[in-house]
Amino acid sequence: MTFSRASGILLHPTSLPGPHGIGDFGPDAYRFLDFLHAAGHKLWQVLPLNPTGYGDSPFQCFSASAGNPLLINLDALVERGILSKTDLNMAPAVPDQTVDFGRVIASKFPLLKRAAKNFLESADAAEHAPFEEFCQANAGWLEDFALFMACKEAHALIAWPRWPADIADREPDALRQRSVRLAHEIQVHKFWQYEFSRQWQKLRAYAHGLGIQIIGDVPIYVAHDSADVWAHREFFLLDEKGNAAKMSGVPPDYFSATGQLWGNPIYNWPLLKQTAYRWWVERFRAALRLYDVVRIDHFRGFEAYWEIQAGATTAATGQWVKGPGADLFAALKSEIGELPIIAENLGVITPEVEAIRHQFDFPGMAILQFAFGKDPQGPSFRPHNYGRDLVSYTGTHDNDTVVGWWNSKGATDSIRTPEDVVKEHAFARAYLGLGDEPIHWAMIRAILASVANTAMIPLQDVLGLGSHARMNLPGTPSGNWRWRCSPGVLTAGLAGRLRELNSLYDR
Repeated sequence: MTFSRASGILLHPTSLPGPHGIGDFGPDAYRFLDFLHAAGHKLWQVLPLNPTGYGDSPFQCFSASAGNPLLINLDALVERGILSKTDLNMAPAVPDQTVDFGRVIASKFPLLKRAAKNFLESADAAEHAPFEEFCQANAGWLEDFALFMACKEAHALIAWPRWPADIADREPDALRQRSVRLAHEIQVHKFWQYEFSRQWQKLRAYAHGLGIQIIGDVPIYVAHDSADVWAHREFFLLDEKGNAAKMSGVPPDYFSATGQLWGNPIYNWPLLKQTAYRWWVERFRAALRLYDVVRIDHFRGFEAYWEIQAGATTAATGQWVKGPGADLFAALKSEIGELPIIAENLGVITPEVEAIRHQFDFPGMAILQFAFGKDPQGPSFRPHNYGRDLVSYTGTHDNDTVVGWWNSKGATDSIRTPEDVVKEHAFARAYLGLGDEPIHWAMIRAILASVANTAMIPLQDVLGLGSHARMNLPGTPSGNWRWRCSPGVLTAGLAGRLRELNSLYDR
């Protein structure tokens, strides 16, 4: 589909300020939307909002359809009368400058459990009715997810292939027995999903009232330890014990000498095709209930994907295997209609990948940080080569911040040498005509002035923050996703500067 000329900010809700150790759907989210509106932005991009698993990554989640309960605002539960202010005051202290996931989980989940118990035991019929309606409307994924999470908690959070064989294999008697034995825990998880949806949809409606749309994120793969794989083993290449027989990743490239071994299981595409891709259709329906526009992460994997044998320790030994290609998107379009999709077409991109993107009018992506070095895609990332059907970024959640990248002496996330960095910076200075303007504003100006219909800026780049504010360093198993925005930095002056640029460049 064609995107109108607009700009926006990339900020995951966990990075919002707030009093409970992690950003959420509370007052600071509304203040952020007010800032976007004042700045003339029309888009807010978030990372996947699903419940995070090990490593706290929003790209490795327990469900592709459920929401992350950590994003529920606790103060709203007090307003509803299912928590008290005393409950919040008795919660352990947590840091407010960064997300310490371990401490947040230990602090917040007991409160969420108390709220669920209070609601389930004391809510009257009028309060229960919308909860029951939500459960019925979302039963297609919610029943499996709630049972999965209840079973996971009952088995000390170990991965589902290590559960007792009867429930790991979803034997009918085992499913019935666990559903009875864990009935309360199942209802707790259903309540959290209801409350997540209620708060998010209220926030999303507020965004729409300001003329702001939400760009969400759908990773191509799902986590192996997820309700999706447990409930639909037939759609993934697993061995007889439920472990991944083939694993996902990307081959060695300019940014990694050994590639990236993600470890997610590979899809059983022939069987999915036999079902008219019903699982994918429902996954997209769920995504479009959360977002207005969907960015597909690793879009090229639908044309051909890098398949790695189980047991490999790096992604260097793998092979390209053909994916479903245009057939999948034709099925999605037939079922859903117009597809508001942004294709993340970074990495080893072939003409066949671009042909699928153009066939369905999906905008691609361009990363300005990659425009000045030896990346083979570099020339296409330079604004004078942009097309209108493009989403341009100063950087993404996987990049260093612009200021961090600019101040680097070497490379922490690629095979660039210090000499490469010197040449890269010299080219950037010349290309951007860099004078007294700070590098982050020069790059923001470059993408806003470009012909690309959509321009997106990570909030860290708007604020001119260094590497300490980086969201993710790919290939590292821990220490990511922790950055939070400080209170009070989204000033009227900053909004005015952005509004002036958006107005100047017709965004």
